[in-house]
Amino acid sequence: MNIRASEALTPAAKADLLRSLHLDGPPLLLANAWDVASAAVIAATGAPAVATTSAGVAWSLGIPDGNVLGRRLAVELIARVVRAVEVPVTADIEGGFADDPAGVGETIHAVVDAGAVGINIEDVAPGRDDSLRPTDDQARRVEAARIAAAADGVRLFINARVDTYLRLVGDPAGRLDETAGRAQAYLAAGADGIFVPGVVDPDTIRQLVSAIPAPLNILVGPGAPTVSELEELGVRRVSLGSSVAAAAYAVADRAARELAGSGTYESVRSELPYPTLNELVS
Repeated sequence: MNIRASEALTPAAKADLLRSLHLDGPPLLLANAWDVASAAVIAATGAPAVATTSAGVAWSLGIPDGNVLGRRLAVELIARVVRAVEVPVTADIEGGFADDPAGVGETIHAVVDAGAVGINIEDVAPGRDDSLRPTDDQARRVEAARIAAAADGVRLFINARVDTYLRLVGDPAGRLDETAGRAQAYLAAGADGIFVPGVVDPDTIRQLVSAIPAPLNILVGPGAPTVSELEELGVRRVSLGSSVAAAAYAVADRAARELAGSGTYESVRSELPYPTLNELVS
């Protein structure tokens, strides 16, 4: 669906569209944005939705990733992205920018007010890259997000992230069961989809699809199965995550090194035309 060619959608219609993109047709493909310009560029390709990457947002603001960004700056960016594109926006809110479920609810009110109709919320324990929140604690946070969105009258698509594979949590032999158990608890608490980053093995993905009764989101990059292969496995959402932002910064790194080294400029040969970018953000 080409949103730019249609009438502007209401927030309720955007929420319904985002939900339908997880259920019908091919998988939802998300090249995650980190600022207004990247969101506008992605939407202009015909993408049916725009997702933000918390890591990219944090880096662009001079803040490290990992629940450091904070609610105010995150919501301000979400609002700017929503105003810049006509497609549904789903926002990465890390762990919810709050210490407790009530605080997660406050974050959701702010995110919905900013215009987002979907979120990612992760279960990594703050300050600990190698541990996750207890399952029941994270389930309460997901429930708080669902209650807050319902109070605001928005069918927010809650994509609950399970970091068992990305953080290599627990015994490898029991990791799939742990992931499925967490996923089922989050779904019972009100989540709509499950995001399991760190998995690219087709057999593991197939087992996750079978064990999780909801749309499965996989994080991709070089070496991951192709979109068509993931679709055959039953994956419903495919995300590039922070890698697009990281690749953009890699261009800046190469260009600066080339300029200072050989004195040439080939690293920026494939830039988008100035008029195109100006038009997209206007």
